Amino acid sequence: MIERPTGLEVSREVAGARRTAASSASVGRAGREDALRRARESSPFLREAADALPEIASAFVDHGSGDAVTRALKANAQSVEGELRRRRAGIALAVALGDLSGELDFVEATRLLSDFADAAIERALEAALTERVPGVEVRGITVLALGKLGSRELNYSSDVDLLVLFDPAAMPRRERDDPSEAAVRVGRRMIELLQKRTADGYVARVDLRLRPSPEVTPIVLPINAAISHYESSALPWERAAFIRARVCAGDRALGDHFLQSIQPFVWRRSLDFGVIEEIREISARIRDHFAQGARLGPGYDLKRGRGGIREVEFFAQIQQMVHGGRDPSVRAPATLDALEALRAAGRIADEDASALSDAYILLRTIEHRVQMIDDAQTHLLPLDRDALDGVAKLHGVASGEALIGILEPHVDRAETLFNSLAPDREGRLSNDPDILAEELRQIGFSDPDVPLRR
Repeated sequence: MIERPTGLEVSREVAGARRTAASSASVGRAGREDALRRARESSPFLREAADALPEIASAFVDHGSGDAVTRALKANAQSVEGELRRRRAGIALAVALGDLSGELDFVEATRLLSDFADAAIERALEAALTERVPGVEVRGITVLALGKLGSRELNYSSDVDLLVLFDPAAMPRRERDDPSEAAVRVGRRMIELLQKRTADGYVARVDLRLRPSPEVTPIVLPINAAISHYESSALPWERAAFIRARVCAGDRALGDHFLQSIQPFVWRRSLDFGVIEEIREISARIRDHFAQGARLGPGYDLKRGRGGIREVEFFAQIQQMVHGGRDPSVRAPATLDALEALRAAGRIADEDASALSDAYILLRTIEHRVQMIDDAQTHLLPLDRDALDGVAKLHGVASGEALIGILEPHVDRAETLFNSLAPDREGRLSNDPDILAEELRQIGFSDPDVPLRR
């Protein structure tokens, strides 16, 4: 019998909500009122949420974010779709206000968002399966969280990277159903329950593109076929993806069996120079592909820019891939935990770990501010000066220029450290076609099409 949450009031969410009560007193009512004021003035999404959910806003001001989160998780509706969406709206408002006031730190905020997503995925999977086969327990199908959900560091407004696997011999299905077709139908219904937009909004955007060969494979894969892929033909970037993988819903024994089976692929005891070079090439391609918005300023890409979130994450993951096969202590999935583990193991210097941790927290926090404006899955600082000022004011800073000034030393330091792993191409031309065309023009080709083809 698989243990699963009752509704969405899972114990770890409630425990997290209660933990925030201790910080509520230190912020005080005035601080909470100021956070609500900034939310209303600078974020259309939060203003609409506060108007639609006045009980959440009032609970926050009167009692703090812990009470607001608890209330959000108790929202009910007649349908699974309505219940999930109302709770998501409430948790989005409660976490945002707690974050803006300082009652919730970065780790607490992302953990609450992640735990809510876990419980919502569990509820959607259970509903999808029992709609087809009433009365069964969830078995033979499992959902793995990758990316930031996998490490329980979910963005404020983000998709969830999932891998869905099933055991054809164990998943409940109708008598005449083909196992693979039945699994895909359950997966599609789960996704619909999560990401379909209704009058109540949506729950989570679902991204299944991290599965093997997503252009040709079904959205729900047989577990043995998936294990075979990772044992024989997976790519280096897939190793990095599974550093943060964990079971988030469904048959946990099945998911744990899969993760255990691919451990030798993820954590190699020996690492040859070819793999190290592949890792360096991945690092260089990150910069090549996302050259636009690379430099700090209006329009800066907080995620993909130089010295941005991805470079901090990848710095830690490269070190984990190099050392984790022989040193299990550095295998922590969350970025901040990984940096601390690498520091404790003597793999990176104390000052580098501290600098990257500080940069990561600040970059992710400002990324959340950008996403809070319109609940958009964006990572870009606005190009428009007034819009950039709005992000700054939401954060409690006077202007966009001041916000960039706060970011600058952290971005510079993160870029310098990433350069130590993936230095610039040292005069070589880019592999990215769009960037290469511009580089050819700059060195004298008025019509770069012919050399570009070569």
